[in-house]
Formats: sequence, structure tokens, C-alpha cells
Amino acid sequence: MHYISEKWRDILIFNGLDSHEKIWSLKADWFEEPNHRRGGWSGVSRIELKLPLGGKAGVFLKRQEDHMTRSIAHPVKGILTFSREFDVIQMFQQHNIPTLEVVAFDHWKEAGKRRGCIMTEELLGYIPLSSAEYGTDGKFIKDVDQKLHLFKKLAALMHAMHQRHFQHGCFYPKHVFAKQLPGGETDLRVIDLERVRQSFFKGHAVFRDLDTWLRHADNWSHADKLAFFKIYQGEDKLSARSRRLWNKLNTKKQPRA
Repeated sequence: MHYISEKWRDILIFNGLDSHEKIWSLKADWFEEPNHRRGGWSGVSRIELKLPLGGKAGVFLKRQEDHMTRSIAHPVKGILTFSREFDVIQMFQQHNIPTLEVVAFDHWKEAGKRRGCIMTEELLGYIPLSSAEYGTDGKFIKDVDQKLHLFKKLAALMHAMHQRHFQHGCFYPKHVFAKQLPGGETDLRVIDLERVRQSFFKGHAVFRDLDTWLRHADNWSHADKLAFFKIYQGEDKLSARSRRLWNKLNTKKQPRA
């Protein structure tokens, strides 16, 4: 295996899944039906691993074949999208950007086919911010303080990405998962990192991710979006520069601020 988390090594061995051959041949129902594009296919299964001391732990297993993406480093043949996702997860963890925990990863060539698998720990107790619970007047957004707390956590997550010029590429509410912790804290994790890239210009990454988020935050009101934007910009009253950005983000979408 190219990578096995030390935390999970004994568990994988206990389940007989300590090599890519064993993982690839594992029979498991599809959690998401395989998509056939990029010249190959890619699919997701949820499985439960038995723990040596009893009990089970849920993980997601993604397998793909000839499912390629091109990059500056691989402009012609490209690389498996899971290889790119694994690299991004490693970079995010190095920079303390909260995301998935990789259990195991490998890629190889067999019978002329390029195959890959990546296994990640299930985000137990987390739900996406696209859920009604995190919408206006939702279960976890019952008052202004809860709403502002969530906005600040999300803004901090985005800043952590953008300070290092990471552009998510598909920063939808369904790709940010949240879990309520004791004491009123909220833990966020960003997923679906296959399209992440580092933009030469930080402003480009900021605009693209904010634009994507605001267009898809269907359970937020216009006032919510403006309040979040102010928190992201760190301004109680928008500066002239921030107003220009806000108006650009809202062109043909909502009334201008």
C-alpha cells in the first residue's frame, strides 16, 4: 500500500484489508453509483470495519479505474483523481485545514488499466451545511448568536484555504460538514477535494469560492449572505473595495447592497 494510517493499520490487518488487491476485490454495495466519465469510472461504498476489541467503525471506500484529471505536472497523461485528492488532503492537514482523515490510499497499474482506491474515516455525527438544520431558523440556527458563530467558523475555514491560495473549485454547502460539540462549539470539515488547486492570485480563489458558495446557499437569506460576507471581509461596514466585490458577486443574482 502507498499509504496506511498508523491509527488504522492494525484494524485493516484485522479485517484482512492491508493491501490494494484485497481492498479492490472487496464486495460492497455502492453508496453512490459509479460515474462513468473522464475515460473511466469511479464509485463509493460505505463499509464497516470490525474493531479488534469489539464494535465497528464506519469508513468510506472509493475505487476508480482510468478516472483521470490533468494538471500542470501531468498535462498529457493526467493522474487519477484520487491521487490528486490524497495529495490535497495531505496538504490541508499540514496547514491545519479541517478535512477528512485518510485510512488508506494506493494507486497502481494492472492489465493496462490505472486503478486507485482511497479509504476515509466516516464523519460520524456530521451533517452538511446544506441541511435544513443549518438554514434560517433551523435546529442549530435558532438565534443570532448561533448564526454568527457558524458564519465565523465558516469564514475562518475559508480564510485558512485562501491564505495559502487554495481554491476549492466546487465549494458548495453540501461539501462542508458540521458537528455540534459540547459547550456550543461547532466543528467543520471540508470534503470533495478532487478539484482543489492553488491559484497564483489569491483574489481569484476568493472570488470563485465565495461566488460558488453564495449561489448555492439556498437555505440562507440575502441578509444572511451579506452578514457572512462582512464577517469574511472582517468589516462591520463594507469598504469601497468590499462593496465592489459584493456587487460583482451579486450581479444578476440579488439586489445590490
